[in-house]
Amino acid sequence: MSPKQAAGPRPPSVERVLARVRDRLDSPREAAPVLAVTRQVVDDERERLGADGSAPRDPDQLAAIVVERLDAFAGPVVTTTTTVINATGVIVHTNLGRAPWPAIVAEAAAEIATRYGLLELDRETGRRGARARIAEDHLVALTGAGDALVTNNNAAALALAVGLAGRSGVVVSRGELVEIGGGVRIPDIVRRAGSRLVEIGTTNRTRADDFEAPLVEGRARAVLRVHPSNFAMSGFTETPDPAAVAELAHRHGAIVIDDLGSGALIDTAAYGLTHEPLPSERLAVGSDVVTFSGDKLVGGPQAGLVVGRTDLVAKMRRDPLARAMRPDKVTMAGVALTLGLYRAGRATSDIPVWRMISTPVPALRARAEGLRTRLGDGVEVADLRSTVGGGSLPGETLPSIGLAVRAPSATRALTALRRSDPPVIGRIEDGRVVLDLRTVEPDRDDDLATVVKRTLGAVGR
Repeated sequence: MSPKQAAGPRPPSVERVLARVRDRLDSPREAAPVLAVTRQVVDDERERLGADGSAPRDPDQLAAIVVERLDAFAGPVVTTTTTVINATGVIVHTNLGRAPWPAIVAEAAAEIATRYGLLELDRETGRRGARARIAEDHLVALTGAGDALVTNNNAAALALAVGLAGRSGVVVSRGELVEIGGGVRIPDIVRRAGSRLVEIGTTNRTRADDFEAPLVEGRARAVLRVHPSNFAMSGFTETPDPAAVAELAHRHGAIVIDDLGSGALIDTAAYGLTHEPLPSERLAVGSDVVTFSGDKLVGGPQAGLVVGRTDLVAKMRRDPLARAMRPDKVTMAGVALTLGLYRAGRATSDIPVWRMISTPVPALRARAEGLRTRLGDGVEVADLRSTVGGGSLPGETLPSIGLAVRAPSATRALTALRRSDPPVIGRIEDGRVVLDLRTVEPDRDDDLATVVKRTLGAVGR
């Protein structure tokens, strides 16, 4: 056997494949990415030949693989832009992108993202105008605040609000020194804002008079109240009355900052859930600044919303950090349109989060019965419980209806659904895969039926 024969089949050189790639490209491309991908494809070919000893592909075949990989870079990214059918029953699902945007918001966002717009131009005067005035005007109208400000998320809004205390102290109950997600903790936000943290009360019980000593002694200029929107305490607990805290703080020249976390602009109690404090309620009992999220229970793009006293909001707007924390044009348009739906009285019909929360059980049952008829054996209609999720209303659930799918292996069936196109994300209960229809938009029922039928055929009934 000759040395050449012993070496086995070899792939074409990088240079030969690269020449074919350049001939196939529709337009010039940066040399470095093209060369890097070409080298990787040729290296992959060498590994393939080493593994199975099959005949090498010719330069044209490898060039086609290179071009396909290059084009994939500009296509949808599976981990971030692939849409899924959320059948988990978790309405604000953090891992699935939290709240879906209203259709009108998504359409307008796509329009403003690809064209020029009146972001900071006053169409009457032709001069520079305020970036976020429409959204802020909506917030003022919806909450009764003196003024409003929009930031890129609620953590940013809270950091700017705490900054109002300067280098003085910020009084916080020990029961509210929480972690708000992503490893971010209230004590860290206070310290990063340059203020001093002053802890009062205990983990489970704090009273209004606990706030008095640091205020009387002049050790603090602000009181921070943090709503426990992502956890719940029960048993031997006590929290102070917001109005009493505000009266005490104002008597000693301090301001009150209320962080409501997920926030809500509609009374959740109207739909059988625990009442979530509204920004308007906290302002009415004396809070000077209230911060909350623009996504989650508000149901729009991720943003931080600030409402409060005119002078304090103006001071926050002038803070140099406010520019680093402001949203881009797409988010601003989305926030303004979402808030506009509230003012138009269309929140429960047009905002997906509130449409899901307010959908009556009989409507869900009718959809489930229709799907069960289409799917046949192995699928049953099931009574379920949905959760709001997203750090909102912890422990609260809503009655719901969905499908229970029986398969030889629930784990295999759940995995197959997750890997389907489109992916269907469900959960396992009592050895069955359950698909909660409260979080499945009605226009996805056909897709859901197709995927479930195909999955049942693949994994068995």
